Amino acid sequence: MYKMLKKIIQYPRLTLPYPKEPMDSSLFVGKPEIDYNKCDHCGSCVSGCPSGAIAVDQNKLILGINLDQCIFCALCEEVCPKGAVKMTQEFELAVTNRADLRVTKESPAVSPLVNTDYRAVCAAIQEKIRKAYGRSLFIREIDSGSCNGCDYEVNGLNNPLNDLERFGMQFVASPRHADLLLVTGAVTRNMELALLKTYQATPEPKLVVAIGACALSGGIFRDTYATGNGVDYILPVDVYVPGCPPRPQAILYGILKALNKADR
Repeated sequence: MYKMLKKIIQYPRLTLPYPKEPMDSSLFVGKPEIDYNKCDHCGSCVSGCPSGAIAVDQNKLILGINLDQCIFCALCEEVCPKGAVKMTQEFELAVTNRADLRVTKESPAVSPLVNTDYRAVCAAIQEKIRKAYGRSLFIREIDSGSCNGCDYEVNGLNNPLNDLERFGMQFVASPRHADLLLVTGAVTRNMELALLKTYQATPEPKLVVAIGACALSGGIFRDTYATGNGVDYILPVDVYVPGCPPRPQAILYGILKALNKADR
């Protein structure tokens, strides 16, 4: 008993207040941004991007960065001779429409960061879960052929720092018990059937959250014989969480977006 009390006094509360309070992201590596006032469209970032995430038009003018393909490697920042590309600290990038992560000629300055609704969601997370499901939110994580980077970050949701269960959410071993599927990986050909059967085994109503660049677009494995180009080519996806890998807090933000969608 004495040792237990000593530990309680010795070690302070570790769990982060996020998302009830803003996260200090000063040490985070977030999405890249291009300063078009400095950019001279030399193409250094385009040729240096390992995932082909930088969009250009037919005249090779840089339009922006497709965040569903970006692996946040910061090479574009390193190779830019004008210093026009900078990595930000923005990590709340989850969207419900993949098109919001992509750049077109008509919308070269697309910004998927929409962080105005998560506070309202977090104000009554457990109530929303109870209203939508009548119990805890059960999550099943599926590796459809990843490098395990995203899976490590998903595991981080259960550590004392993030403590996902404080919101009334928990991971389950079977898709038959799940309400929400977290899918990582590029959906390799030998995992397609397993992923599809897992989805079919999950009872309605169900949500699907794609985690990481590979699950969103195929990432650096895009357009190969062995993989698909994102989870949504085989399953309907409710929320897309970009990154390589996204932080646990970014994944939590994506889950909250999915939960908000379920509540509606």
